[in-house]
Amino acid sequence: MDMYRYLVIAHIAAGSIALLTFWIAAIARKGSPLHKRIGKSYLLAMVGIVGTALPMALVFMARGRLGTGVFLAYLVVITASGMWLSWRAIQLKRDRAAYFNGRFRQVGWMNLISGLMVFGVGVQLGSALLMGFCWVGVFIGIGMLRRAGNPPAMPNWWLREHYGSMLGNGVATHIAFLGIGLKGFLASFGIPSLMLVPWFAPLLVAGVAAVYLDRRYGGKRAVRRPSTPLPVGAGSAHELSP
Repeated sequence: MDMYRYLVIAHIAAGSIALLTFWIAAIARKGSPLHKRIGKSYLLAMVGIVGTALPMALVFMARGRLGTGVFLAYLVVITASGMWLSWRAIQLKRDRAAYFNGRFRQVGWMNLISGLMVFGVGVQLGSALLMGFCWVGVFIGIGMLRRAGNPPAMPNWWLREHYGSMLGNGVATHIAFLGIGLKGFLASFGIPSLMLVPWFAPLLVAGVAAVYLDRRYGGKRAVRRPSTPLPVGAGSAHELSP
């Protein structure tokens, strides 16, 4: 068994753990010891996913499958960003200025530029998946840059940052699971557009969940002060075999 096969096995194992722990944390009472403990386990599993996906992307590129390699590397960028932000929001919830700092801006630019690069590759290859999914990174980047320039003033800003990022992590987890688990089933219908369902359906569900959570935890929107300093407060579209 070559090294790549070991990467795939480790990637699938980490993804299975991530899927299980995501739902346990989601169902557990927010802020409870169980929620915190399982949430940490989930992020560790996501580290395993990202840590195996990046070398897999390099293998694809080395074997001439540029589109798959670039897309998988892009998924690493947006997934790692969500992991970092969800953890960072908890760690810095009492220090708003430290959260929305220069590094936050840099990650925002990285997502924006990555999305645009994937769009270019998608146009070159004629890939609807790449041309459609690239906008996730673009919107993440634009949103981060907007918040960095005009940080939210509501007291629970950190909570919204946390659950927003965790929803993004959940999208990545379910895409990895559905993209592999449903691939053969959807292909049996002979309708190419159905192959996009595992990629975009989790995005739709996450959007609905975000609206619900914003209504439940968002409260009244505080007035934004444009320039006044605030007080301190993956799988791929193709088979995994290169």
